[in-house]
Amino acid sequence: MKISHADKVYYPGDGLTKGDVVEYYRAVADVMVPHLRGRPLTLRRYPDGIEGQGWFQKHPGEHFPDSIRVESVPRRDGGTDDYVVCEDAETLEYLAGQGTLEFHVWLSTVAAPERPDRLVLDLDPPDGTPVAELRAVARRIRDHYEKAGLTPFVQATGGRGFHVLAPLDAKADTETVLELSRVLADNVAADDPDRLTTAQRKDKRGDRIFLDANRNGYAQTFVAPYSLRARPGAAAATPLDWRELGKADPAGWSLAKEKQRLARKDDPWRDLDAHAASAATALKRLI
Repeated sequence: MKISHADKVYYPGDGLTKGDVVEYYRAVADVMVPHLRGRPLTLRRYPDGIEGQGWFQKHPGEHFPDSIRVESVPRRDGGTDDYVVCEDAETLEYLAGQGTLEFHVWLSTVAAPERPDRLVLDLDPPDGTPVAELRAVARRIRDHYEKAGLTPFVQATGGRGFHVLAPLDAKADTETVLELSRVLADNVAADDPDRLTTAQRKDKRGDRIFLDANRNGYAQTFVAPYSLRARPGAAAATPLDWRELGKADPAGWSLAKEKQRLARKDDPWRDLDAHAASAATALKRLI
C-alpha cells in the first residue's frame, strides 16, 4: 500500500515519521491483528502527529473504502452505531496510514457485544508513583484473579500503568462481568487502603493508585496489545510474561524496541482463549 506524505513527522521529539508508524504496524500485524479481529474499534487519530490536533473516532468516516469491515453494534439507549473492525494486516495498515496512532478495543466481540470475553483492571497511578510499587500491585491483582479461578495476564500499557487481564468464556453478561471486576478491585484495594483506591472521583483518591474497573462496562475499551501511544517516546502497549514484570516499565518498549522484541519472542498473549473462565463462577467464589 502506497503511503502518502510518509515523511510527515509524527513524533517530533523522537524523529519518527508517518512512514515509521505505518512500517511499525506492518511489522507487528501478525501478532496484533488476532487481538483486534472481531472487535469494535475506537481509533485515536493524529494525522498531523502528536503535536497536532487529535481525536477519538468511534464511528467510521464515509471516506473509508468498502474493503474495511464495518459492523452495526446496538446502543444501550436504542438504535445502533457503526464501528470499524480490523480483520487483517491490510486494514491495520490502512488505518495507520489515516493517522491512527492508538487502537482501543472492546472487551467483547461484534458477534456478542453483551457477552464479554475479557476482563481488565487498569492501574492508574498518581504522578511520582515508583514503578516497583506498580509491579507489586499488579502481582497483588494477579493473586486475587487466581483465587477467583481466573487466569491473569499482564500488559505494560505504553503509558503510566499496567493492565491485568483475564480471558472469559463469553457466557456471562456485561453486568455480571462489571460486578466481578468491581468486587476484584475492591478486594485488592482493601489489602492496602492507604495506597490503593477504587474511588471514581479524582478528588477522593489523594495520592493513591486508582484501580479502574470501569473499562468492563458496555462499549468501554482498553488499549490494544501492540498499539502505539500518542505521547513522546512512541511506546507500545506490550503483553508480558509474568516473569518479565520485575524489570518492566509501563512505557518501556519504544517502537524500535517492540520490533526487536518480537523478532526474538512470541506473543505472550497468543493463547489467551485457551484459559477462558466463567465470570459467574468467579463471582460466586468472591461473594
